[in-house]
Amino acid sequence: MYLDIVTFSESFSAKFIDYFNKIASLSFGISDILDIIFVAVVIFLGIRLIRGTKALYIVKGLVALALMYLIAIIFNMEVTSYLFKYLFSNIFLLLVIIFQEEIRQLVAKLGRSNLGGIRSVFGGDGANSEEVVNSAIVEICKAVQRMSDSKTGALIVMEKGMLSTEITNTGTLVDAAISHELVGNIFYPKSPLHDGAAIVRDGRIYKAGCVLPLAARGDIPSELGTRHRAAIGMSENSDALVVVVSEETGQISVALGGELTRDYTESDLREKMIDYVIGTANQKENAGLFGKIFRKGSKK
Repeated sequence: MYLDIVTFSESFSAKFIDYFNKIASLSFGISDILDIIFVAVVIFLGIRLIRGTKALYIVKGLVALALMYLIAIIFNMEVTSYLFKYLFSNIFLLLVIIFQEEIRQLVAKLGRSNLGGIRSVFGGDGANSEEVVNSAIVEICKAVQRMSDSKTGALIVMEKGMLSTEITNTGTLVDAAISHELVGNIFYPKSPLHDGAAIVRDGRIYKAGCVLPLAARGDIPSELGTRHRAAIGMSENSDALVVVVSEETGQISVALGGELTRDYTESDLREKMIDYVIGTANQKENAGLFGKIFRKGSKK
């Protein structure tokens, strides 16, 4: 047994050294640099696309399968290795099937974008886009305060990472510039869309009347209704900020990261939304290509 371990260790070390010797002998040109940059951009876009969605859990599962495959190879588990080899030989086709909706969203976004829109895919929205989002937040907060005063129920999802199509497909396409009048009309009690959630994307009302997943936790206070449970459930399943107006009390609440905070005023809500959606000054400094991948969420 000891000899087998020593032999395996020596063999592995020899292969490891030989592998890096081969790398050192390889030529490295401009095409290789472009190749690396292209792959890095594709990986970045993939991470940005699935961040905050259920697809992230699928990626984690694939990583776990890859680790199991590696273990099977190391311990020479022939049947298991064969099964994993067959699986990963078709991995590209599997990824296309699994992420077909996310890929379609990305291609559609590129297709309807000019150069400025392409910058937004990489996260560099620029001053104009920031101004649009800031203006949208001001209008939303104004509408929320009015709905609070009149005790009109509302549920507004401020998208940060792109939401799952399982959520967005349940609503009606609006795709309109935001004004407090429009938000008020959507949640007017006799409006056909007032019972669902409005989704805000890139400073515009993207869809309305969307059905959100309800939180299944047992520690939610009994006085909270369906809107609040939907807000908490949405914030548990994404990185979105969800604003709720209570129909019974007019109270303004915010759900973020599975936690609900209550009793917001218009100014408090505006500050909270700008801080999270647009970002603080420190976050802007880390808004580069790789900084956004590892960026931490704003404090709750």
